[in-house]
Formats: sequence, structure tokens, C-alpha cells
Amino acid sequence: MDFDKYIERHGTDSMKYDSASMMNMPEGLIPLWVADMDFQVPESVTEALKERADHGIYGYSFPGDRYYDAVTGWFRDNFNFDIDRKWIVTTPGVVFALTQAVKAFTEPGDAVIVMKPVYYPFMSSIEGNGRRVVNSPLVNEDGYYRIDFEDFEKKIVDNDIKMFILCSPHNPVGRVWTGEELKKLAHICADHGVLVVSDEIHCDFVWPGSRHTAFANAADGIEGLRYIVCTAPSKSFNLAGLQCSNIIIPNEEDRKRFRAVMGSNGIFDANIMGLTACRAAYEGGKEWLDELRSYIWGNIEFADKYIKENIPRVKMRKPEGTYLLWLDCSGLGLSREQLDRFMIDEAELWLDGGSLFGEEGNSFQRINAACRRETLEKALEQLKAAVDAL
Repeated sequence: MDFDKYIERHGTDSMKYDSASMMNMPEGLIPLWVADMDFQVPESVTEALKERADHGIYGYSFPGDRYYDAVTGWFRDNFNFDIDRKWIVTTPGVVFALTQAVKAFTEPGDAVIVMKPVYYPFMSSIEGNGRRVVNSPLVNEDGYYRIDFEDFEKKIVDNDIKMFILCSPHNPVGRVWTGEELKKLAHICADHGVLVVSDEIHCDFVWPGSRHTAFANAADGIEGLRYIVCTAPSKSFNLAGLQCSNIIIPNEEDRKRFRAVMGSNGIFDANIMGLTACRAAYEGGKEWLDELRSYIWGNIEFADKYIKENIPRVKMRKPEGTYLLWLDCSGLGLSREQLDRFMIDEAELWLDGGSLFGEEGNSFQRINAACRRETLEKALEQLKAAVDAL
């Protein structure tokens, strides 16, 4: 695969490239904000979609045997995660699944715990449904984040927590939680009757020295623990617009309850093209993904070296997982509002401001490194010029 190939995305109704005016952003910024990739999908996906399109009938459909074999095979072969096909509930996306879980397993006014800074739809999924967010913030030790287990358990007890939404690997800080860390979280949640919803959408992007552990494997054998694992091919294979996720719910009663809430919202399954793309990606996309990971890791190493050598006032720690870079801009001496404006007006970059992920991210910016090297280099050169001019 030639991941340096330029693919024009302007004029394709791309959220990343075409929504500037809609989002009250200036035109002409380099967009490295929303987490999709600037790369064409595996050939296996394109061919499967063409075949489905050529059939010309797009009636009501469901996941068939081949689909389930592809999904379960992927997680068995890559993560030693054995999934019973009956555990799988297909949804239009992981964020949608989070909202359904909040509705299904908590009541209005209940508290749900998260670990900020964290993917901001976690908070909107909770608060948008009349529940309370309780934060057990991650501890930042010179760019390396760890869990404060004592605070986590105390917050659960003090707030009568019903649900924990876990990000694994963690977006935006890039941690890949160890099996030991996950097991400790699992024991705490089991002891206090807390349902764990683990968002593992970035599990296929784990970098040298780290290994993704499925929460289900960490939780194995812990009596009384209930959990849901959220997966999708969307980040791994650049399929976000096709809206297909696989939500793993081992407990039968929980699965029925989740499906009932989905049905009450008029949603019963993913769409036919999403199902087709998911199956084809898991069946035939492994070689493409291996090459892609090598390319993106090269981007990460390039950014790390460039920032250290050219923008020392900005700090970056290479992520253990995800293709997202978490830049500590506290050395620039800017307020949250000034930092956001600086990136737009001076660096001419469209990034995700760290404050979106919680006040712990006020001095940070998140960059999406899943782009051509040339694009990333130009963005960093613009950032350097802006910082030099401060």
C-alpha cells in the first residue's frame, strides 16, 4: 500500500475536511482533529462493497454465519478473546452503544464514573441522558498516566456508582492498560456491583512494547462481575461512515435489556453496507492493517523526534496505543482559551483542544497522526513557526 498517496477529500462531504463553516472554523486550516484516517480502505472491503452494490437489492438484512465467523475469528486470532456469537449485538456505532447502555442499566440521576481526560462523548452520553458524571482523574506523571485506584474505589462508594465507562486503549492519553491494571479495576467493580462498559475501539493500534488485553480476559473468573465490551472495525479500517459496531454482552439478561432499549429507539441492527464492510475487513484486511500500523508508527516516531528537536516548549510522550498524539503545551504559558485560538489563528491547525476531554486537558492539544507523512510534517512546521513567533 502507498500510504503517501494523496487522496482528495475536499468536496466529499467529509466531516474532517468540509465542515469548517458549519463548525465555525476558518477555511484553510490543516484538519487533524476528528479521528478518522486519510487512507483508502483495504481492497477486500472495496470489492465486497462493489459486489453488494452490483447485486442491486438492499432489503432488510442481518449478520449471517460468515459475518459472525469473521468477527469472532478476528478477536480470537489477534487478542485470544473467545466470543460466543450469541453475545454479539450489532449497533450503528460505539457512542450509540454507550448511550443505550446508560439508558438500559442506570436510572435518571444515577452516577456513572469515568477517568478524565477521556473521550468526550463519554460525558455527553451520560449527561445527555440525565445521569451524573463522576470523575476519577488519571494521574499525570511527566506525560505517563496511571490510575488512582484508591480514589476510583472511594468515588464508587461515595457516589453509589452504577456504571463505569472504561477507555481501553485510552483516548486521548494513549495508555494501553496492562492486564494487572484491568484486573484490579475489575475486582473493585465486582466488589461494589458496578457494571463495566469497556470501549475498545482502538484495540488494533497498540505500539511496540505494549499489548492490548481484552477486558473480558482480565475479568475472567471474577465472580459477580458484569461487563460489556464495545468493538468496531471503524478506527482500524477507516469505516466510521459505514456505522457498524459489535457490542459484546455475555450476560443474557443484560443483552435482552440492551436490545430492548435499542428497539425502543427504533434501532435493531447495523446497515447492510456496514455489515458487508466489517466482514470483509476482518476477513481480508490483516496485511493492509499490518502495513498501515508500520506507517503510522513511523509518523509517531517522526513527530516525537521533530517536536523534541524543534519545539522543545511542547512535550509529547509517544502513545502506547491509538494513532492520537497528546501534546502538553503548558510550556507556552497560554490559558485554555488562548491555546485554542493560538492553534487556529497562529499555527493554522484544526486540532481537538484538550479541554474537550476534561479540565485535566486544559493545557493540551490532540493531534490525529493517521495522515500522510507530508501532511503531518507540514502541520508540525506550522506549529514550530507559530511557537517561534510567540
